[in-house]
Amino acid sequence: MANSNSATIASISANLNSVPVLNGANFKDWKEDMKIVLGCMDFDLALRKEQPTSPTETATSEQRAYYEKWDRSNRMCLMIIKRGIPEVFRGTISEDITNAKDFLAEIEKRFKKSDKAETSTLLQNLISMKYQGKGNIREYIMSMSNIVSKLKALKLELSEDLLIHLVLLSLPAQFGQFKISYNCQKEKWTLNELISFCVQEEERMKRDKTESAHFASTSKDQGKRKKTHEPKNEAASVPAQKKQKQDENCFFCKESGHVKKKCSKYHAWRAKKGLPKLPEAK
Repeated sequence: MANSNSATIASISANLNSVPVLNGANFKDWKEDMKIVLGCMDFDLALRKEQPTSPTETATSEQRAYYEKWDRSNRMCLMIIKRGIPEVFRGTISEDITNAKDFLAEIEKRFKKSDKAETSTLLQNLISMKYQGKGNIREYIMSMSNIVSKLKALKLELSEDLLIHLVLLSLPAQFGQFKISYNCQKEKWTLNELISFCVQEEERMKRDKTESAHFASTSKDQGKRKKTHEPKNEAASVPAQKKQKQDENCFFCKESGHVKKKCSKYHAWRAKKGLPKLPEAK
């Protein structure tokens, strides 16, 4: 029995410690965590149901049991909620409020943002969103849909058709053919269809990119192997052959097969002119 009580106390303590202390910037997360913890501890009846009337002498045992359960839930909710609020915030709420649901509502009033400002911020975020091609396009579209849901809660409802157009406008140039295909169709897509088609298109582009990279790599390797096994460029030897051929032409008689120094006509001409005899060419 003692072990059971210790386990229960440890569980309650762990649940309470999992809720962050309320501050000026975390009310939304704090409220969500608080409701989860109270629900897990089975203390959230007072937050879900209105306060029942006090049982009279004619009340049934079921009515008395339900009232006692609600009353205990209300008391536990108040204690746990107050525990997660700094004293500076608790002091601004009247002590006359003994209903946990009403107490939580009063706290929310202190942190509630202006609906107009929040609507403007959400709408600006939605319009400015651009898909960068990184990550998961399904999650990207669902994040846009989530903003639309928040705007609906603020009484600004956007149609699904408008959301689909906003999604298509936010896609990069790689989806150009995909967007043209949608605009050419008479039928409109649902949001789920859009998500499915976008996922397929993104997977297709990834496959094409992988195949193109593989083809480029293969072509490059083949080019290297071809260059390695190719004979020396014949054109490179042409200048050398041309030079050799030019070297074997006689500049005096213009005949081929010998050079000027070995030309008999050149030597005869020099002798006729009385020029000294040249040394014999090797």
